[in-house]
Amino acid sequence: MKKIVTRMWHGRVKKDDALNYKKYVEETGLKNYREIKGNLSAKILLRYEDEICHILTVTEWDSYESIKKFAGEDFQKARYYPEDEKYLLDFEEFVTHYETYIEES
Repeated sequence: MKKIVTRMWHGRVKKDDALNYKKYVEETGLKNYREIKGNLSAKILLRYEDEICHILTVTEWDSYESIKKFAGEDFQKARYYPEDEKYLLDFEEFVTHYETYIEES
């Protein structure tokens, strides 16, 4: 099995802001992820709960070293962008990393 690293960030926005924020994340975070050598994939997940939308970015990387090229040496801290303050209801300090094992065909 091949080992990679999955990085997950979670944010919450108002339901009415969800699609605008998703677009903003596509233009900032996802774009930046994809520019880093070692990034294998990047996606956004949305889950609506009453008037709140939970947003996850899920990225896959070939190594922790590649993640550091995006996030810096303190790679477990979340990275935010200037307009995040316009949308996010709170700012989680850390992201979550998982060692992920893939069965290759």
